[in-house]
Amino acid sequence: MLMAATDQRSADISVDQVTLRYGEGDGSVLALSDISLHVAKNEFCVIVGPSGCGKSSLLYLIAGLEDRSAGDIRVGNRTIVEPGPDRGMVFQAYTLFPWLTVAQNVEYGPKRKGIPAAQRKEIVDYYLGEIGLTKFAGHYPSQLSGGMKQRVAIARAMANDPEVLLMDEPFGALDSQTRHTMQKLLLRVWEHSKKTVLFVTHDIDEAILLADRVLVMSGRPGVIKKEIVVDFPRPRSIDIALEPDFIARKREILELLRHDEDEEH
Repeated sequence: MLMAATDQRSADISVDQVTLRYGEGDGSVLALSDISLHVAKNEFCVIVGPSGCGKSSLLYLIAGLEDRSAGDIRVGNRTIVEPGPDRGMVFQAYTLFPWLTVAQNVEYGPKRKGIPAAQRKEIVDYYLGEIGLTKFAGHYPSQLSGGMKQRVAIARAMANDPEVLLMDEPFGALDSQTRHTMQKLLLRVWEHSKKTVLFVTHDIDEAILLADRVLVMSGRPGVIKKEIVVDFPRPRSIDIALEPDFIARKREILELLRHDEDEEH
């Protein structure tokens, strides 16, 4: 097996009293207020919350794609001030390079890091095998379905061997059947790599299926309202959605979100 895939290179994520404010003066908007959270090394943590609560903004802050107004963010022992290869990002929108083939997209990060060609091929072959797209290595993104594009996006992020993987509603644009397929794929890849994952979704079933913990956020300004531990055994299948404990957790999350909506009105 590929050495890079078995090293389990990962780190924890620490967010300490982080605030994000857009604009200045009376017209400013407080998006996140005094957010603190910790994602343990190798943990799969999922954030849910109402639209506009700052879920994606928090992810972008950790990625270094936005500047926080106050507070501290660390990955491992490093303070985050800009993007870096230690953090892989997968977006909802398809962000593959259209002029590169599937294999070239996956190879992009390792190539920029100066990894030798033979090792890059090994990395690409491994991850294309993991996502089931070996036969599509020479295809371009325009020749792929939405689900296939997101498979490649996951492989591209993983091939760069990040310590943490940040995922912003990566399956939100997919139909239900494809979404379930992608959830199973992601769980399998994660169980092999054991990266630290912070995943944002609106889908409560998806959150419970994937997560070790679900963090429920309130409406703007976004704060962490409650943490819900999901201790179902792994590996998991979609069938656990029928289990009473799964339904109980779903009901709890829905009640938290519904209470937040009631407060807004």
